[in-house]
Amino acid sequence: MGQWRFEAIGTGWEIETGTPLADDARAAVTAEIEQFDRVWSRFRDDSDVARLGRSGGSLSSPDAGPMLDAYRELDAATAGAVNPLVADSLVALGYDAVYSLRAGDPRPAPASWTTRLTWSEHAVETPAPALLDVGALGKGRLVDRVMAVLADVPGDVVVDAGGDIRVRGVGVRIALEHPFDPRKAIGVVEVVDGALCASAVNRRAWGDGLHHVLDARTGHPVRTWAATWALAPEAMTADAVATALFFDGGPELAARWGIEWVRMTTDGRVQRSPGCRAELFTAASARAAGTVGDRTP
Repeated sequence: MGQWRFEAIGTGWEIETGTPLADDARAAVTAEIEQFDRVWSRFRDDSDVARLGRSGGSLSSPDAGPMLDAYRELDAATAGAVNPLVADSLVALGYDAVYSLRAGDPRPAPASWTTRLTWSEHAVETPAPALLDVGALGKGRLVDRVMAVLADVPGDVVVDAGGDIRVRGVGVRIALEHPFDPRKAIGVVEVVDGALCASAVNRRAWGDGLHHVLDARTGHPVRTWAATWALAPEAMTADAVATALFFDGGPELAARWGIEWVRMTTDGRVQRSPGCRAELFTAASARAAGTVGDRTP
């Protein structure tokens, strides 16, 4: 078995294949990640997104249409809680390009983002400065792109980008990490030819209760939900639903898209979608879907 670990876009990656990846395959993966980061990262001054944030204009990318179309659906489902212009509030709270982690006042994102931005399948344009943050689904999109680069690699493939995972072929049992104790799990799930994406408030957290999952309507971090997990055929879809599940409307969106999910509140209660294949480590969850009153381990 081949196992390749590396750092990229601020997180750890692990790619597992039946045999070690050839040098040209590794180079292709590295180039794909660099190309995506060069366009969409708000953490580097030379990115296209940073340029839009400074002066407006346009950028070209095959990811523009799929990602912004999905954002429009997330926005509608969550009554405006998910919005790509939440970047300004993340910066104000200290989650900025230099990771200053010095918190100022949060800034609600403009509810009119769909009129401030125009986009097509391969481009996005804004007449005025507008800083985008595609964190609600961007890492999942990149995982899908990396898996596509590896399409000709024979056998089973697992791409794991900091917990956003896509599997081709063999089933992989994955633990659902407890958001308050990474030594524990609240359950496990087997992923076969699909993706599992997770989000939690203990990741990218700083200061007094600050973390990266914001309600765009207020600019404040969410307080009710601590962690979410979503299972989908593609990682971008799973990543998007994992974000939506922090808000009202998330479960309804997941149902429309046919996505299985699990989420945990900040006081330790767990919910899952009806028929979700995950095995949760509570007595009640073994008997029925829905809200689990028992606290997780």
